[in-house]
Amino acid sequence: MVYVKLFMTAVLWGGTFIAGRSIVQGVCAYNAAFIRFAIASAFLLVIVRHLEGSLPSVNKKQIIPLLLLGLTGVFAYNILFFFALHYIQAGKAALIIANNPVIISLLSALIFKERLNAVKCVGILMSVTGALVVISNGNIMNFVGTGLGKGEILTFGCVISWVAYSLIGKQVMGELSPLVSVCYSSVAGTLMLFFPAAIYGNFDEVLSYSGMEWFSLFYLAFFGTVIGFLWYYEGIKEIGAMKSSVFINFVPVSAIVFSYFMLDEPVGKSLLIGAVLVISGVFSTNASSLVQKIFTGKRINFKYKIGSA
Repeated sequence: MVYVKLFMTAVLWGGTFIAGRSIVQGVCAYNAAFIRFAIASAFLLVIVRHLEGSLPSVNKKQIIPLLLLGLTGVFAYNILFFFALHYIQAGKAALIIANNPVIISLLSALIFKERLNAVKCVGILMSVTGALVVISNGNIMNFVGTGLGKGEILTFGCVISWVAYSLIGKQVMGELSPLVSVCYSSVAGTLMLFFPAAIYGNFDEVLSYSGMEWFSLFYLAFFGTVIGFLWYYEGIKEIGAMKSSVFINFVPVSAIVFSYFMLDEPVGKSLLIGAVLVISGVFSTNASSLVQKIFTGKRINFKYKIGSA
């Protein structure tokens, strides 16, 4: 069941791009981001209280990092996410954001001095190349001349926000559980999102949202945030972070499939080639340690057989 849940998590996360794309035309980005995480925070608080017995206390040293998690992974990421989907297709946005683990690996090597082996380096190169193919619609030389569009720039802003969230989270989650960290950062981000929603949004139009727009907001909050994170961290607990992270590769795949059937977004040759490169690159980056262990194990077995013969 853990593997099924991890696969379904990737499917649910792929669906967030479709839900986001379906509401950006009728719902203000500030309102959408605030409502999504107001709903998600309410559910997360109830779940954390149920699982932990009470809401865990936070010491003074943890307050600033948790606020930074809310600022990067909730506030900045989601405002950029909803604005980006005004200008870019859901499938293309999913493929750009799929580079998160690759950039995290690269910066972890620079900041935390984590080792970058040959497999990871090849994976990073493949993933970046795939993203360039997708953004340039298959002609990277044209990309050099025309540059990035507004949607691509905003989507790369999402990547930067999530990378910052992940790197800060490495420090916070040493003292708090991942679920508690997600819950408290979600609450902090929701409080931050309230102010731009109140100033630049329009709460008067909330009652006029269609049933589909409310369903999309609930999907983003409950399925994309609460259920997605619960199942993902359950997977990390049961089979480890390395094996669980490999399932992230299914996110852009499900997003492209959903966008084709539900939003009638075209799937051209450049998108398919870029998808293969990005997914292969992310897989190589995530699974490089596992690949090393497999090859190391093979060498050990090979020596043992020769010695026993």
